[in-house]
Amino acid sequence: MPDIVIAFFALGLMAGLLKSDLKVPPSIYETLIILLMLTLGIKGGIALHDQAATVSGTDLLVIGLFGALIPLALYPLLRKLVLLNAADSTSVAAHYGSVSAGTFAVVLAVAESSRMPLLAETTLYLVLLELPAIVVMLYFYHNQNSQRAISSSVWREALTNRGVLLLAGGIGIGWIYGPDGLEPLTPALIGGFKTFLALFLLEMGICTAKVCLPLPLKHWRLLVFAALIPFVLAVCGIVLGQMLGLPTGSTLVLATLMASASYIAAPAVVRTSIPEANTDLAMLAALGITFPVNVLIGIPLYQQWVLFVN
Repeated sequence: MPDIVIAFFALGLMAGLLKSDLKVPPSIYETLIILLMLTLGIKGGIALHDQAATVSGTDLLVIGLFGALIPLALYPLLRKLVLLNAADSTSVAAHYGSVSAGTFAVVLAVAESSRMPLLAETTLYLVLLELPAIVVMLYFYHNQNSQRAISSSVWREALTNRGVLLLAGGIGIGWIYGPDGLEPLTPALIGGFKTFLALFLLEMGICTAKVCLPLPLKHWRLLVFAALIPFVLAVCGIVLGQMLGLPTGSTLVLATLMASASYIAAPAVVRTSIPEANTDLAMLAALGITFPVNVLIGIPLYQQWVLFVN
C-alpha cells in the first residue's frame, strides 16, 4: 500500500477535479512550505552531525554535474520533438533540470518508512540539484541569443530564494547543534514532518487539478513529454546511484529527484531572466503532469526498480 501521505495528495486531487470548495488557506500553505524546507534541512544536518567525515565530496560533485547536464540533454528534445520555441524550451529544460522539494519530501518519507538505508548527505542532493540546472540554462539561452550576462538581480533571486536559504540554514543548524541541541524542537519539527507533508500534498493535489482543468490538448506533445520523461530520468538516477555505490535509500531519493521538476524555485528565476518564456507551460508540465505521475505511480515503481537491481 502507498505511503499514507500520498493518500492526502489523492484526496486533494479528487477535491480539485470535483471543483469542491476545499482549500488550504494561503497563509497556512506558506507556513507549511517554511516548515517542510526547514525540517528537511535540519533532518539532513542532524544526520551529518556525527558523520560529516564520511561524506564523499567526489560523489556530491558528480551528482551536481550530472544534474547540470540534464537540461542540456532535454533542450534538443523540447525543440525538435515537443516543438517549443527557444525561450520555452529553455524554460521547461531548466524546470526539469532543477528538482521538486515536495517530491523529495515524499520520497524521503517513503524511504524512511520502508527502512531503506540512507547516507547522511542524502539531503544535500536536493541542495546540489536545485540551482545548477537553472543557472546553466540561463547562460545557455543568453549566449545563444547574444544577450548580456545574467544580471545580479537574477543571481540574487537564484541564490537567496527561500527554499535554498531554509534548506541550507536547516542543514547548518542541524549539523552544528546535533540531536541533543535540537531536542526541544524535535517533537514539533521532526515529529510533525509527516503532518506538514500530508497537508502540503493536500494543497498540491488541489493545485494540480486547477492547472490541468481544462486539459490543454493542443499541447499534447508537452503533456506526453511530462508523463514519460520522469521514468527515463529515474533510470538515469538509478544507474548513477549504482555507479557511485549508493545504498538503496539514497539511490531511490536520487532517482526520484532526477525524475522530478521544479515548480517553486525555477518559475521565479525564469520569469525574471527570460520574460518572453511562457512559464505557464512549464508549470503545466512540472506540476500538472510530472508531479502527480511521480507521487502516484513513479515512486513506488522506482522503489521496485532500485530493490531489483540491488
